[in-house]
Amino acid sequence: MPRMMMLPLVVLLVFHVSASWAASASVYDNFLQCLNTNTNPSSTQLSNIIYAQNNPSYSSVLRAYIRNSRFNTTSTPKPVLIVTPSAASHVQASVVCAKQLGIQLRIRSGGHDYEGLSYWSDQTFIVLDMFNLRSVTVDIEDSSVWVQAGATLGELYYRISEKSKVHGFPAGVCPTVGIGGHISGGGYGNMLRKFGLAVDNVLDAQIVDAKGRLLDRKAMGEDLFWAIKGGGGGSFGVIVAYKLKLVSVPETVTVFQAARTLEENATDFVSKWQEVAPTTDDGLFMRMLLQPGSNTVKATIIAEFLGNADQLVSLLGKQFPELGLKKEDCKEMSWIESVLWWDNYDNGTSPDVLLDRNPDHANFLKRKSDYVQTPISKSRLELLWKKMIEIGKIGLVFNPYGGMMSRIPASATPFPHRAGNLFKVQYSVSWGEAGAEAENNYTTDTRRLFRFMTPFVSKNPRSAFLNYRDLDIGVNKFGNRSYEQGKVYGLKYFNDNFDRLVKVKTAVDPENFFRNQQSIPLNPTFHSEPPNPTTFFKLALRCEWGVKFQTINGEAEASTGVLVYFLFILYLVSSFPFNFVFSQILVADWQPLKFVLW
Repeated sequence: MPRMMMLPLVVLLVFHVSASWAASASVYDNFLQCLNTNTNPSSTQLSNIIYAQNNPSYSSVLRAYIRNSRFNTTSTPKPVLIVTPSAASHVQASVVCAKQLGIQLRIRSGGHDYEGLSYWSDQTFIVLDMFNLRSVTVDIEDSSVWVQAGATLGELYYRISEKSKVHGFPAGVCPTVGIGGHISGGGYGNMLRKFGLAVDNVLDAQIVDAKGRLLDRKAMGEDLFWAIKGGGGGSFGVIVAYKLKLVSVPETVTVFQAARTLEENATDFVSKWQEVAPTTDDGLFMRMLLQPGSNTVKATIIAEFLGNADQLVSLLGKQFPELGLKKEDCKEMSWIESVLWWDNYDNGTSPDVLLDRNPDHANFLKRKSDYVQTPISKSRLELLWKKMIEIGKIGLVFNPYGGMMSRIPASATPFPHRAGNLFKVQYSVSWGEAGAEAENNYTTDTRRLFRFMTPFVSKNPRSAFLNYRDLDIGVNKFGNRSYEQGKVYGLKYFNDNFDRLVKVKTAVDPENFFRNQQSIPLNPTFHSEPPNPTTFFKLALRCEWGVKFQTINGEAEASTGVLVYFLFILYLVSSFPFNFVFSQILVADWQPLKFVLW
C-alpha cells in the first residue's frame, strides 16, 4: 500500500520539475534572444553566462554564493534563470530584457544578505549574479581604487596590500563579503571610529539604472549618488563599481583579546567598556562579544589599535585600568596581517588566502540589530545576564561608535546612525541542524532576547542597520499601502533620511522595477502623465477577450480587452494617472495585464 501511494507522489514531483524546467527553458530562449539583440557583439558567448534550471551547472552556481542555509532548501523559491555578467553591457542588457519579459531581477554580489533577498523571491525572478565582475584597480598616487561590485572585501584588501603597506580601506572584517551589497548598505569595520564607514569614503560609482543606462556620478546626479551610499543599491539599480578613497594606516598596528566571565567580574568589565570604547582614541576599536555559557556569560574584547603596543598599553592603562593590559598581551603586525587575524587565521598565514572565496559553504543563521544611546546600568546588565543564560544560544556583539562617526552629519549619507549612538548591537545565532523545527527554535529565541532588550535601546524609532537585514521589522507587499508598509522598516533603517530616499526612488525608478521585501517604496503622491489616447487602442487590439491565467486556486479568466476600453473611457472623462496605475499593476505582478500592457 505505501508503494502504491508513493507512485502518484513521484509522478507529481516529476511533472512539477518537468514543468518548472520547461518554463525556465522558455524564459531562457526569450531572454537569450533579447540579450543578443541588446548587447554589442563581443568575444563572450552569451549562452555561457545564462543558466536555466535544466542546466547541469545551475544548482552549483546558485548554491555557491548562498551564505545562509535557511534559504537553501527544497522549498526555497528558485530563480528561473541565473545570469552571470562578465561586462557592464551584460548588466545593462539584463535589466532591459528582464523588464521586457516582465520578470523581477534580484542582484547578488557576495550572497551575505542575512535574509537571502539577493537570491530568493516569492515572485518569478532572475538572479543577476555579479561574481564575474571582480576587477580591483588600485591607484596609489591618487590614493584611490576602482572596485567592481562582485569583488570581495578580501580581494580588495589583498590588491591594496600588493601596492602599499601604508594604505588600507575602512570596511568589514569578513573577507568573503561582496563589495556591491556591503558598500551600498553602509559598510562598517574596525576603522570606523578613525575614518567612518565605507560609504563615507566613496568618490564615484557606476550604476545601471532602470532604463539600462550605465551612469557614473556626474551622469546620475548627486541625489542618486547620495542614495547608493547607504540606502541599498538594490532599490535604485545595479551597482557595477565604486571608486573608493584609500586611507593611511601605520606600518604597525596592534591587536589584542581580553575576556572575563561573571565569576571574574564581567559586569564591571562591560560597564567600563561602555564608558571607554565610544570615547577613547579614534584609532582604537574595541568590539565586545557576549556569549552565554553554563550559568555564566563570557565577555570578550577584540580590539585593533592604529599604532604600536607601547602607545596602546599607555592609553588603556589610564582609561581602562580594569583591563590590566600588558605589552605581552598584545600583538604587533601590519595592517594586512590584522585583516587575517580578524578572520582567525594563524600567524604567518599568507595574504593569498584572502583570494579564496570559500564558495558553497554556509551555516543556518539569524541576525538582528539595535542601537544603544544610553549606557546600560549594572543592575540592568545583571538582568541581561540572567535572560541570556535562561535562553542560551544567542550571542550579542557590541560595536562601539564615537570618533569620526559622531562628527559626520546624519544626513551626509542615508546611513543615519551617527552622533548620539554609543554602540550597535548584533544579535547572533548560528546552527547546524536542518529543518523547520530547529529554525523555529533558534529564531524564536533570538526574538525573545530582542524583546527583552527593548528598554535598553533606541526608541522612536527603534533603529536597525540595513546590512543586518531583518524581515521581522517589516515587509512590503507593494499593494496600495506600499508607502506605509515601507515606512515601518524604512524609518528604522534610515530615520529622517527615509523620505529623501523615497523621493530619489520615485524619480529614478517610477515603475518600481528594482524591488524586494524591504526596498524603498515609491512616493504615494506620485502621478505620471496619462498616455496618449492611441495607446489604449493599441492595447485593446493586443488583448484577447478571455485571457486565461493561473491563480493560486486554479484557472480563471480575465476580460482584459473590456478592462482596457473601460480605462480609455476613464481617460476621456478624467485626468486619471494611468501610467502610475499601470506601474502599480506591474509591481503587484498581475500577469494578465502585465502581458497586455508591456
